[in-house]
Amino acid sequence: MTFSAVLYCIVIGLFFLGLWLYYDRRDHKRFERKRRRCTFHCIRCNHLYQAPADASLAKCPHCGHENSRLRF
Repeated sequence: MTFSAVLYCIVIGLFFLGLWLYYDRRDHKRFERKRRRCTFHCIRCNHLYQAPADASLAKCPHCGHENSRLRF
């Protein structure tokens, strides 16, 4: 009876460890995707928006004016 209780605890522990690792990796990927975006400011309609990090120019989603990315 003791062996089966220990085995049950180990299986449950491994299950929660697997869930923790899965959700940790998923959240890290989501954070990295958001972090690697550039902010743009439209000079025509004064709208702030984001685009992928490799873009140096992006069209405003409101008015369609092409703007360069913000530099801080």
